[in-house]
Amino acid sequence: MALKTLKPRVSTLSPRLKRYAPGDESERSRYRDETQEWRKWYKTARWQKLRMSILVRDLFTCGMCAKIEPITSQLVADHKLPHRGSACLFWKDTNLQCICKTCHDSEKQRQERLSY
Repeated sequence: MALKTLKPRVSTLSPRLKRYAPGDESERSRYRDETQEWRKWYKTARWQKLRMSILVRDLFTCGMCAKIEPITSQLVADHKLPHRGSACLFWKDTNLQCICKTCHDSEKQRQERLSY
């Protein structure tokens, strides 16, 4: 007598969080732009003007490593307190500091992950 296999009655669930392959930053960024309304603020002329005023105010000097960076694409107007979508914190110039991209993408991100 042969055993009969049964069809599975439970199907797999689709993942709730989308996983991205390492290095697939453009796809991740596009997804975040679509799901987080406040990310559009970074693409406004108002933000570009505020960002440049922060870089000039801080003399193009990183607030973390004190490096002077003349190439503005290598500088970030960083929120000292994460705004998490709060317009008040996002646009407040006293909550912004100039830091280099290297510090922002490493040390600052590590600090923010620890504060969650």
